[in-house]
Amino acid sequence: MAHKGAREIALDVLNRVEQHKSYSNLELKHVLERGELRAPDAGLVTELVYGTIQRRLTLDEVLAHFVRGKKLQLWVRNLLRLSLYQIRYLDRIPARAAVHEAVEIAKRRGHQGIASMVNGVLRNVLRQPDVWERLPEGDAARRLAVEESHPEWLVRRWIAAYGEAATRAICASNNRPPHASVRVNTLKLTRDELLERLREEYPDAAPSPLSPHGILFPGGHAAGTRWFREGYFTVQDESSMLVAPALAVQPGMRVLDACAAPGGKTTHLAELMQNKGEIVASDVHPHKRELIAENADRLGISIITPITSDALDLPDRGLGAFDRILLDAPCSGFGVIRRKPDLKWNKTPDDVAAIADLQYRLLERVAGMLAPGGLLVYSTCTIEPEENQSVVRRFVAEHPEFALDEALAQDLPEAAREKLDGHAGYVQVLPHHFDSDGFFIARLKRKR
Repeated sequence: MAHKGAREIALDVLNRVEQHKSYSNLELKHVLERGELRAPDAGLVTELVYGTIQRRLTLDEVLAHFVRGKKLQLWVRNLLRLSLYQIRYLDRIPARAAVHEAVEIAKRRGHQGIASMVNGVLRNVLRQPDVWERLPEGDAARRLAVEESHPEWLVRRWIAAYGEAATRAICASNNRPPHASVRVNTLKLTRDELLERLREEYPDAAPSPLSPHGILFPGGHAAGTRWFREGYFTVQDESSMLVAPALAVQPGMRVLDACAAPGGKTTHLAELMQNKGEIVASDVHPHKRELIAENADRLGISIITPITSDALDLPDRGLGAFDRILLDAPCSGFGVIRRKPDLKWNKTPDDVAAIADLQYRLLERVAGMLAPGGLLVYSTCTIEPEENQSVVRRFVAEHPEFALDEALAQDLPEAAREKLDGHAGYVQVLPHHFDSDGFFIARLKRKR
């Protein structure tokens, strides 16, 4: 078989994601780990897959003008989407080259009729560049959904929660590629010391404006460096670095991380505790336990005990009381759409309701393990109020021995403090605030 080019490999990935309802990041990982692609091609495949999924609604809207009502095979539709994505969003690929390549792939996979149709559709789009500006009829939410390529139901919810201008900013931010950031291992060195070392090879490395432990790491695969292997840092998003400090841990404390894998926040807690005390790190998946242990080992951390358990069962495990509890709850993930673009297409309003219900049950179960006077942080990587503010407000209303802790502000870095919800004891970071993941962090205190 002839060697497949980057575009054809990207097409295979898109087809598998749609056929098997699988995650694009996992399908991509399989392809890239086979190691058949040169670095620039691997980069192109990644960009084509994520970009095509990210912009799917916009691409389909344009396509609809040219394939009126034709029933397209899955691979043909994906080939057209992929080619339109290149034509519209990738400056470095000449439009004619994208068309030529699409026609060649269509000839190899289908018959002459399909190749002619693909050629005709794409050349028509090139002849009518104004088609990209033709927005659908309808209200602001419908137009915004098509323009920024997000599901209309989600856009409507965000407009209700945050207003139209913020929703536009959220969607635009979700369509930008994420930037890489790392968290310094303060058990080994300071952020300034690590920056100095990194800049010898990565002159653009810069301190994070959001977290005092973060470094922006442009260009390069951070987890492939010797500094990563030697345990000088952890790869972590800047918003996620706000969670562990919100727990206000001290050396010597007993801490529970109820949904811990892969251990980014767990190891951050251990670093803040100066590797003194005890952290029980639980996760429901057995293979994730190994992951937490490996991470701790690489960083030189010895106070983490990884266990396998459903968080709902933790109170029955005889673990005793904890000074601090972190519940980084499973969620819809709408704060990390830029990393996992398929999320926005695969979820429904019913999913949000079901997950909010589970989150509430988890919070009720683990909160009982908190010692009087202790602190519990509830966090998610979503921006959906039903999974965030509504869950913690309902919890304190139904459990008078707990209160939202207004003192959270003093344990957040200055930049994040500005996003605090008055005296509410929680903060909602949106994706466009710092060009980082969307994150919710609430702190509850158990009364003495």
